[in-house]
Parts: sequence; C-alpha cells; structure tokens
Amino acid sequence: MFQTNKILRLFTGIILILLIIFLGYKVNFVFIPFISLINNIIVPLMLAGFFYYLLRPLVQFMHQKWGNRTLAIVLIYVVFLVVFSGLIIGVWPSLREQLHELIRNLPNLITELSQQLEELEKSGTLSGILPEGTDLLSRVADLIKQGINLLGQYLSGLVTFLSNFFIVLFITPVFLFFMLKEGGKFGDAIIRFMPKRFREEGRELIQEIDESLGGFIVGRVISNLALGVLMYIGFLIIDLPYALLLTVISVILNFVPFIGAIVSAIPIVIIGFIQSPSTAVWALVIILCAQQIQDNILAPYIFKRSISIHPITSIVVVLVGQDIGGLIGVLIAIPLYTTTKIVLMKLYHIFIKDKWEKA
Repeated sequence: MFQTNKILRLFTGIILILLIIFLGYKVNFVFIPFISLINNIIVPLMLAGFFYYLLRPLVQFMHQKWGNRTLAIVLIYVVFLVVFSGLIIGVWPSLREQLHELIRNLPNLITELSQQLEELEKSGTLSGILPEGTDLLSRVADLIKQGINLLGQYLSGLVTFLSNFFIVLFITPVFLFFMLKEGGKFGDAIIRFMPKRFREEGRELIQEIDESLGGFIVGRVISNLALGVLMYIGFLIIDLPYALLLTVISVILNFVPFIGAIVSAIPIVIIGFIQSPSTAVWALVIILCAQQIQDNILAPYIFKRSISIHPITSIVVVLVGQDIGGLIGVLIAIPLYTTTKIVLMKLYHIFIKDKWEKA
C-alpha cells in the first residue's frame, strides 16, 4: 500500500510539472519582459562570471594578505587596466597593420589562390587521388565557399554577440565587482532556502559545481593561451603571412568548443595555400600538432578532475547548444551540461541510491 502511494505521488508530481509547462507555453506573452531582460544581461553576466573565476584566486590571496577585499578588487582593476593598455600599445599596432594589409591585399590574394589551384590542377599532382574528370578548381572553390559561409555565420554571430558593446563594457565591470566582493554569499543564500536536513548536501553540491566551473574556465584559458603560443611559434618557423593576426583569431575562436577549432583553421590553410601548397600543408600540420599537444599533454594536467565528460557527449552537447541558442548556446553548453549532471547525480544519490541501499 505504501509503495503504491509513493508511485501515485510520483506520477501526480510529473503530471503537475507537465501541466505547468503546458500552461506556461499558452501564456508565454507574460514572460516576454523577463526574456528581454535576460537577453540584455546574459552577455555581461557571462563575461563577469568568466573573469570572476579567473580573478577570484588572486582576490582571495590579496584579501587574506591585507584583510580588505574591496581594496584588493580595486587594485586588481587598476592593474588590469594598466596591463590592458600596455597590450593595446604593444600588440595592437602590429595587429592593426596586419589586418589593414590583409584587407588591402584581399583581391590579390583571391587571384593568387586561383592561380595556385590552376597550377596544382595542371601539374597532375592529385590526379591519382581524385576521380577522373574532377574539376579541382571548382571543387576547391566550393569547399572554400562553404568554409567562408561557415566562418561568416559565426562572425555574424560574434557581431550580434558584441552588438551592445557599450552596455557590455559598462555593465560587466559592475557585475564582476559585486561577484568578487560578495564571494560565496550567493551560495550561502541558496543553502538557506533548503530544508535543514539537506543543507549539508546542498553545500557539497554548490562547492562541487563551483570547483567544476572554476577549473573548466581557468583550464580553458590556460590551454588556449598555450595553444596560441605553440601555433605562433610554428607559423613563424614556416614564415606564414599574418602569423600574429591568424594566431589571435584562432585563440579567440578556440573558446568555442570543437567548432571554433575547425572554423579558425580555414583562413590559416587558405593563406598558407596562397603562399604555396607546401606552406598550407605545414600550417595544417602545425595546427594538428598543437591541438594534439593541447588535448593529450596539457589538458589532462590543466583540467584534472574539473570536468568529466566524454568527447562524443561534448560534441552532441555543443551541437544541441548551437541549435537552441546559437553562439551563446555553444559557449555555455558544456558548463551547463556539467552543472546539470552534477545536480542530477546528487539528487539521485540522495533520493534514490541511498534509499535503495538501505532497503
């Protein structure tokens, strides 16, 4: 009888949840103001959370050293502005020069690319690989067109992502300041809403999510910077044009899981191919070697146990995130999946596994 009542309550709860979802769908106009608010603050909030996990260890260290958390945050802001200004003064002129040169030479680059493809087709180098009668020029042109379209989609998404630049610029530091200042008070507030008998488990859950997100974000930054250094050194060795510009673009795009690595390789290979087919091959080899070093040597030490997700699962999660939320969906897909997984596993242990073991 008792078991029947439990099953009945379970099905009643499921029906009530489905009914709430159905009613929410029918009156979705009520949620339009909230959706608009979320759309306006999601980017600053994401950036603030990103820098929060990067700067929090430094803030905690300075707070323990001096005892004044606000002063530590203000000093970090000042140092950050000085370093950022130094990077703009030291790096931006070279980037700007390479960017202007790339834009100015773009018509010539397209012409040189066509010439390289024609020479490669006439030489018969790939005649044993490609099927007979294959038009190499048109085939590669189609591939390049698809690559450019793919790149354009994500660049347009990036433009949309940063369209409210001034809002992001002014709101993000404010969000970040209060995140760093309040520390773990947000987690404590969530715990206080929980029933007393679950507060210990809730504290463990929040700590696990916090460590997982912090490890993922910090690890992602370190691994991408290491990837950028490896690629830049390799590009300098093969004398690849626009090496600094292509490296910076690649590092930024590699923050987009999986897809970013593919998209960032397209302009690198094209620029290398325009110089010579061998340069394109070497550029591709450098990218693959740098990726392998990042994934198989650096990542296990950097990420350690911060995330536990199979590569195939990661790909599926990223694709679903892209389909639902575009660029923002891709960026938050893996952290959101990891957080959801931790919550569900904790609920499973509390309400199902422990009771089954005690039964």
